[in-house]
Amino acid sequence: MKTPPKSVRALPKRARRPLSALRSFLVSEAAGGIVLMAAAAAALLVANSPLGETYTHALHAYLGPLSLLHWINDGLMAVFFLLVGLEIKREGLDGRLRTWPDRVLPGLAAAAGMAAPALVYLAFNLGAGTERGWAIPAATDIAFALGVLALLGPRVPVSLKIFLSAVAIVDDLGAVVIIALFYTGSLDATMLAGAAAILVALFVLNRSGVRALWPYLALGAVLWVLVLRSGVHATVAGVLLAMFVPIRPTPGRPEDETSPLHRLEHGLHAWVAFLIVPIFGFANAGVRLIGLPFDALLDPVTLGVALGLFLGKQVGVVASVGLAVATGIAARPGGANWGQVYGVALLCGIGFTMSLFIGGLAFSGGLHETEVKLGVLVGSLLSGLTGAAVLKLATGRGADTKKAPV
Repeated sequence: MKTPPKSVRALPKRARRPLSALRSFLVSEAAGGIVLMAAAAAALLVANSPLGETYTHALHAYLGPLSLLHWINDGLMAVFFLLVGLEIKREGLDGRLRTWPDRVLPGLAAAAGMAAPALVYLAFNLGAGTERGWAIPAATDIAFALGVLALLGPRVPVSLKIFLSAVAIVDDLGAVVIIALFYTGSLDATMLAGAAAILVALFVLNRSGVRALWPYLALGAVLWVLVLRSGVHATVAGVLLAMFVPIRPTPGRPEDETSPLHRLEHGLHAWVAFLIVPIFGFANAGVRLIGLPFDALLDPVTLGVALGLFLGKQVGVVASVGLAVATGIAARPGGANWGQVYGVALLCGIGFTMSLFIGGLAFSGGLHETEVKLGVLVGSLLSGLTGAAVLKLATGRGADTKKAPV
């Protein structure tokens, strides 16, 4: 067995984490994406089996003040959004997005990759009374997309995996802002004031140098309850909490074992990737196709979501990358040819988790919610299969998968 480098052997045992947080992130997200695919497939099978009605009734059964589906979408997904917030903060301060040059290409790609799908959706739904769903196809599911890349093996340059991860992280930040601004109901001023007080307390903890995680998590639980009752979607509490968890930046070096953010992120990754997100996928991907009218496939909501993901994403991402490279604003990901860039742009159209989540906020119940799920599944499936095929065909045409190491 190969002896670890001296720099690794010198670290305490519990500090011997992967030398790159991003490499660990890519591996865990890719494996989690494969589990998520299995969960989504299982949901479709159950929803269209004799157990379909039991599946639906179980999700809407109440456990205390919330239904099981609400506990999943508002409770468990708050932990998912906490991890999203931690990743955004780490990448911005200690990762691949810590300098402005690093942020330019994924930032432009994410912005255009959110705007173009929204415009495609509105092109089908403007004046139909369903404009509220414009943000559904704007999100990229990083776990699903990296899961597809994992199935392709080492044929994809590492630089493109990093690019896809960075785009999805910026994309997630945009989705959080959209949820907070456009999918918030009537507001309770008292609860908002309480949430603001908790944020002040978190700020004081951070500025006082408190490194223990439990005070942040305890206040975070209170923050979740207050945000849930305030009218702002409860999952926003997870992102807000993440912004106050302290980090000790160590760019280019092994992670600092005393950094609270790194410890919490590593602690949550497996739970989110292999339990929380698959549970969400199983609970939300169950579209009952039996008895669904064929017209549902041609409904403006279904077409807007499916084509927004499949066409809007690829056009937005490829056009923004091409423009940035042509104008000299940014360079093309190292070791990748344009065919591979196009393949990854297609994978950005896999919008499963966040798209289903926003779809549930835009249309709660009824045929439109079913059409959203159908559109997300069709658009994501088309994007994933086409993206994988393009990447496979583009392999060996000017690409060097050994370049651009993590």
